[in-house]
Amino acid sequence: MSKVMLITGAGRGIGAATARLAAQRGYAVAVNYRSDKAAAEGVVADIEAAGGRAIAIRADVAVEADILAMFETVDRELGRLDVLVNNAGVVDQVCRVEDMDAERIDRMMRINVTGPFICAREAIKRMAKRHGGQGGAIVNVGSAASHLGGADEYVDYAASKGAIDTMTEGLSKEVAGDGIRVNTVRPGVVRTTIHASGGNPEKTDVAGSVIPMGRIGEPEEIAEGVLWLADAGFTTGALVDIDGGV
Repeated sequence: MSKVMLITGAGRGIGAATARLAAQRGYAVAVNYRSDKAAAEGVVADIEAAGGRAIAIRADVAVEADILAMFETVDRELGRLDVLVNNAGVVDQVCRVEDMDAERIDRMMRINVTGPFICAREAIKRMAKRHGGQGGAIVNVGSAASHLGGADEYVDYAASKGAIDTMTEGLSKEVAGDGIRVNTVRPGVVRTTIHASGGNPEKTDVAGSVIPMGRIGEPEEIAEGVLWLADAGFTTGALVDIDGGV
């Protein structure tokens, strides 16, 4: 029987690449999306065409009721959850802190911090040995911004990813005895659409010049790290930088 992986924000970018690779590695995959149903169904179609198993599930990770319904759908349609990948996230328009309003910051934290916490909570309820589970893994998708700071661009985003680093450190210790491992990958600049959504589409064009390896990353390269952590049996509490040497 296939292991089951739930990936939030899996309709595009790193999430989509992770879903395709997970299916290749034998996982049944739940492809979460918030609004782009066609993109998520396209990922599912790719997986099914290659002989894998996947379903698309609409849920906004900023809404607790949506998260609960998403996990119930995974239970019903795919079975026992083995791996949660907290990938869904958001940036906003490039902005200095002095110009940020509370609504922007609240939105950032709901999606990038509260959502992953609630998803982790629901995963633990299903995986923890104390709850009758068989263990599992949580892999968070963080960011190099957590230790670089995002100055003059998005300090709020960087701070939200810093929270994910701390969550990983603490939660990994809290649930290790229940057979659950918690790790984070921290990508640098990757060829995805998130930069355009933040009003900085040229970021990927200029970033390569300051990255020691001389180029930006590809979503598939981050996916390799996620899958390694999903299966790395003696690794927990790790923050794995995949950023070309930044």
